[in-house]
Order: sequence, then structure tokens, then C-alpha cells
Amino acid sequence: MSRIGRLPVAIPAGVTVDYKDNIVTVKGPKGTLTQEIRDKNINVKIEGAHVHVERTKEDKEVRSKHGLYRQLIHNMIVGVVTPFSRSLIVNGVGWKASVSGKKLTLNVGYSHPIDFNIPEGISITCPDQNTITVSGISKELVGQTAATIKSKRPVEPYHSYGIRYSDEVVITKEGKKGK
Repeated sequence: MSRIGRLPVAIPAGVTVDYKDNIVTVKGPKGTLTQEIRDKNINVKIEGAHVHVERTKEDKEVRSKHGLYRQLIHNMIVGVVTPFSRSLIVNGVGWKASVSGKKLTLNVGYSHPIDFNIPEGISITCPDQNTITVSGISKELVGQTAATIKSKRPVEPYHSYGIRYSDEVVITKEGKKGK
């Protein structure tokens, strides 16, 4: 049996979880999230203050989805209580980031600024010119938005210029050797 899938998910106070027609809905103080359970062999049971995810078959595919759906429900419950956040660092001479309204503007060494429209459900702040903080209640949407921003200027390996995660370690390459 899946080690992660068999663990019950605790429902904190102020959060409601509903399961109807293969759709899990989690409502909390920060918002509402939904997740469709696409596998018919995965059952979700809400018992008191816990959510249990169970499977009816022992196929390899069903076993792999068992832990996945349990973790997705857990992330939804955590997200509606405390939003997820991801921090990015802009590293380069004269490079900067700024937010105005629902648009993130990146000046990262190109001849023109890059405008990035902030998706619904995500808030982006720039505490200073070289730091971008992406936050929201959906862990998947926060991670995808941060990865999209990072892809606008990937880190180059010789001088470490580019956009990177704050906890990412960049290994620089050695340049050409002189005579």
C-alpha cells in the first residue's frame, strides 16, 4: 500500500471539504479550490476531521495515483489556510523587476522590457528591484507562474546572470583560459 496515500489528511478549523461527483472542493479563509478525481478506482471519504483516500484496485497505475491524489488534497487544504509562495532573484547589471497593476515588467538585458500578465489567483510583489515574490493558494499555479517568469531569462552558466529561485544553487563554469 502507498505510504503517502494511506495517511489521513487532517482538516483544520475553518476549512470545509466536500466530495461530490468525483470533484473535491475545499473552502477556507483564503479562498476555494477544486480538484477532479479522474480515476474511478480512487475513492475519497470524509470522516470527521480527516479525509481518507482509498483505492479499489491494485494495478500499478492506480497505486501511483493513490498517493498523488492524497497529496493534491493535502496541498489544497494547506493552501486555503496559508498561501504558498516562491521567491525569485533577478541577477544582472542594471536588471530590475517592477509590478504595476496586474502586470510584471522585467528589464533583463533585452532591448525591450518584458511584460508578464499576472494570472488570476496569483499575487506578485517586488520588495526590491532584484527580488520577485509569487504567492497564491494553489501550489500548482504558484510553481507554474514562477517557472514561467524564470524562463523569460534563464541563468547563464558563466556569470550567473539571469532569473533564478532564491534557494537554487547555480554552478558556474570556468571561462576560457589565457595563454
